[in-house]
Amino acid sequence: MNHNASLSAPPRRTRGIVLLGLAILGVAGAAFVVRRPLMMSAPMCMAGRWHGCFDTFNGVVLMTLVALPLALLVLWALAGVRRAADGTSAWRMSLAEVGMVHGTVPFLWLTMMPGGGAGIVPERVSLVPLRDLATMGALGIAGNLLVFASLGFFAPMRFAALASVPRILALGAGCSALVETAQYVLRLDRVSSVDDVLVNAAGAVLAALASRRWWRTTADVPSDRPRPAPAPAG
Repeated sequence: MNHNASLSAPPRRTRGIVLLGLAILGVAGAAFVVRRPLMMSAPMCMAGRWHGCFDTFNGVVLMTLVALPLALLVLWALAGVRRAADGTSAWRMSLAEVGMVHGTVPFLWLTMMPGGGAGIVPERVSLVPLRDLATMGALGIAGNLLVFASLGFFAPMRFAALASVPRILALGAGCSALVETAQYVLRLDRVSSVDDVLVNAAGAVLAALASRRWWRTTADVPSDRPRPAPAPAG
């Protein structure tokens, strides 16, 4: 019997539960702070109307919060399937997968939301680095930092191949460049800016650094499987 493996499993499970609890508390706190503007979109969203719900910032944020219980249910189901199959880092991998999707899709939706002149005004591109930062403002910079923050936080927890800062930087920059290109091609009345790419990538890296202690590595060994005994010498 491997006593080291059996003793390491409860702390890992505890860390996962604590991390999930902190995430839920953070979302609940944020929802409480912005509850009034969110409630302005509630009638439209509850009626299933596109205009006034899915084409507004408040509506997208509200629906993201409404979908949180479903995300937690998916997390629980994925972890249960993994634990029944092989038990290998079930909660960490499941949390990473659900977190990447639930934390990134709403921001992508917001970045691809068309402006009032979509399809009419010409495409706009800004390729001079750091020129647009002054016009973003603190709120704009914070929003751009969060676009791929969930991806940066959870991707190295799920994929060992992404467990390095340069790779997360490349992932964040590549995804952001695709978004900016799509905004340009679809003529969404948005400025395709290199500064958006830089800030998005920086947000992914900062979030990745925050989750570094939970990164998945190729040296990970299933906690509830016995380690193979070393071959006898000679």
